Amino acid sequence: MSLALLDWRRRVAHLYAEVRAEPNVVTAHDHWRRTRDDLLRTHPESPVPQAQRARYPGAPVAAYDPRLRFDATLDTGVPPKRMDVRTGTDGIVSFGRIGCVHLPGGDLDVWWLGCYGGGIFIPVKDGSAGSATYGGGRYLIDTVKGADLGGDQGRLILDFNFAYNPSCAYDPAWSCPLAPAGNTLATPLLAGELMPAPGASSRDR
Repeated sequence: MSLALLDWRRRVAHLYAEVRAEPNVVTAHDHWRRTRDDLLRTHPESPVPQAQRARYPGAPVAAYDPRLRFDATLDTGVPPKRMDVRTGTDGIVSFGRIGCVHLPGGDLDVWWLGCYGGGIFIPVKDGSAGSATYGGGRYLIDTVKGADLGGDQGRLILDFNFAYNPSCAYDPAWSCPLAPAGNTLATPLLAGELMPAPGASSRDR
């Protein structure tokens, strides 16, 4: 853990706090996009290689679609399941399924990080994966990293417009937790961050 990485995570957490506080979700989405671009272009822990940052055009992001925002109830009546993931920096990371959310396009498993402190993790791989979006899927919620859109008790805000690429989307040398079968949707969802530009590099964060 470096102080630069700590600063990155603090900035991401602050960004999502600003997003939650903004009543106009389209304004919040634009702020999210512009702030992420600034972090990717200027921060020392950016996944974009240092030599490319000054000319980095920003992550491609689809226009906001209000139909892809859901206030979902966490259904805890599902059998427990464990997912062990080999990562590039933290070895084997274990997650436990704590429930699922039912969406119009299908169900998504909700995972709890088994390490100290814990946190909710919801990846998703939709029908656009491998063409318009990263083939391994994207992240909707990762509370350990501060990526949390909120929700009242027992509910989660899932907004596909805020789906973002994992670090390994930029560099296959790194391993990230990706969407398992229970986090796969057949319908293409052209929202959030799209396929990153080739040539970028990153590390799991």
